[in-house]
Amino acid sequence: MARRNDPEGGPPPPDKAPTQSLFAWLRGRFFAGMVIAAPIAVTFLILQFLIGEIDKRVVPLIPAALNPETYLKYAVPGFGLIVLVVFLTILGGIATNLIGRSVISVGDRILSQVPIVRSLYSAFKQLVEVFAKDNTDQFSEVVLIEYPKTGTWCLGFVSSPAKGEIGATLGAEYLGVFVPTTPNPTSGFLMYVDAKEVIRLKMTVEEGAKMILSAGLVVPEFPPVPKPDPKAPKKILP
Repeated sequence: MARRNDPEGGPPPPDKAPTQSLFAWLRGRFFAGMVIAAPIAVTFLILQFLIGEIDKRVVPLIPAALNPETYLKYAVPGFGLIVLVVFLTILGGIATNLIGRSVISVGDRILSQVPIVRSLYSAFKQLVEVFAKDNTDQFSEVVLIEYPKTGTWCLGFVSSPAKGEIGATLGAEYLGVFVPTTPNPTSGFLMYVDAKEVIRLKMTVEEGAKMILSAGLVVPEFPPVPKPDPKAPKKILP
């Protein structure tokens, strides 16, 4: 919109900012509140569901003398989870000594020889061992690989260099790259790509996972903001 000139020759008055309706203002504030409250509510509901399911299965196994419901006449939320954590901690302590390792080794051999059971047991054991390893043995960096055709790039996570038979067949210069699907990163493709044909990114694995989960809506800052070094000496202002 053109500005009108002042009849006295002064500078033209500034245009007035467009006014916002009350409904638009309320709608904007509602969606802003929903963005803040939705992650908190979903997290709370998931935790409530998990704790409730654990309590339903663990509390009935507790002797009546040790069950607080015997004395309080009402359920204590989270008591089953506490008992489960204590039990797993004690089990881990037993498993780390000589006798415990021997018992676990015998049980492992028995389960590994039972038909049908051994397939399920081996699969779940390998899955748990993967997640129980240190994070340094998991995805190391985020890369771009040209897939599914030339000129089209997708986000992937480097799992490890080619090893074993695959490494001997393709060569040690190949990398294992997991390409997850969006927005469900638990499924995807495992590809072995020549290290010379991947583009290494500076974003962290966590930032790459956020991009996958958000279908590309959440993009990390670039260049990345450097984190302050806690060991660096602080400057004293005059």
